[in-house]
Amino acid sequence: MVNRERVVNEFIELVSIDSLSLKERQMADLLKDRLKKMGFDVYEDDAGAKTGGNTGNIIGEKKGNKDIPAILLMAHMDTVTPGINKKATVQGDTIKSDGTTILGGDDVAGIVSILEALRVIEESNEDHGDIQVAFTIGEEVGLIGAKNLDYGKIHAKYCFVMDTGGDIGVVAVTAPSQNKIDIVVKGKAAHADVEPEKGINAISITAHAISQMKLGRIDEETTANIGIINGGSATNIICDRVELKAEARSRCESKLKNQTDHMRQCFIDAATRFGGEIEFNEELMYPSFKINQGDSIIGILKKASDKCGINLVLEATGGGSDTNIVNSKGIQAVDVSVGMDKVHSVEEQISINDLVKAACFLVEIIKAVE
Repeated sequence: MVNRERVVNEFIELVSIDSLSLKERQMADLLKDRLKKMGFDVYEDDAGAKTGGNTGNIIGEKKGNKDIPAILLMAHMDTVTPGINKKATVQGDTIKSDGTTILGGDDVAGIVSILEALRVIEESNEDHGDIQVAFTIGEEVGLIGAKNLDYGKIHAKYCFVMDTGGDIGVVAVTAPSQNKIDIVVKGKAAHADVEPEKGINAISITAHAISQMKLGRIDEETTANIGIINGGSATNIICDRVELKAEARSRCESKLKNQTDHMRQCFIDAATRFGGEIEFNEELMYPSFKINQGDSIIGILKKASDKCGINLVLEATGGGSDTNIVNSKGIQAVDVSVGMDKVHSVEEQISINDLVKAACFLVEIIKAVE
């Protein structure tokens, strides 16, 4: 019952809209109009005003005719760069960018799967409970929209976030917490040739600290990375300042704390050894979540996947998404694959068959709630 041609046309239309993080106004206005035409009450919250964006999150609700738990369908409106003047090309079953920008299937694929599923439910006169929709801003820059969503408007028991890759039927039910870590290493400047003994080299401190540090895959639940290092101004000056940006992630809170503490201690020890100083600041970007096998949302997914003949794969992911934030608000939420592939690159692509299957799966998810 999913209309393949409609799905493709809408996908191509929406990816052509420039919608960089915190600049989603045009996308938001279009989606508000689409939801209203489907009979939704539509509300824009103040997340944009709070975060410096040009629009808030878009929240829609359509009352149901069955006394069953309300659901929330969710996708984000923003894309990463390069995302200006995107042009989609269709090659057989595959939709690609023209190679100069991303495609924007992350997360237009999620948006389109939601809109199409809602149309199918309406066109087939399916009974349903209350359906809420949230299209968020700024997901790609720290889950800003989800963090600032007006949860006073949300009363759903279950949330299905349409925002991950893999085969249709892959559902992320566990994801880690992430600590954002900013470090400043302070040394002492001196002439590198005339009096190097009077200097304290911040680069040496940094190198020693990193050499003692566990990074990469720490264990099956934990990773850590130093991604950016900046320092130094000239080859004849002992470097007195290095700035680093790093992260640690784990699906276990105690492991996240231990890894972050370990990274801090490596810098403290190195600074002490060389006579320098450090500033070490950590910020929790999002909390972990874990949906258990006995949770009722898993039953919904199993019933829906059986109905449409999709192989359900419940997996742990190493990334964060709006799903992390929604779960922290007491709503059972999972991240459902829409088939996106090679995201955040100019080689991004998506299968039309996967777009259609994602919408079909979501239709059955809505119907499986009871």
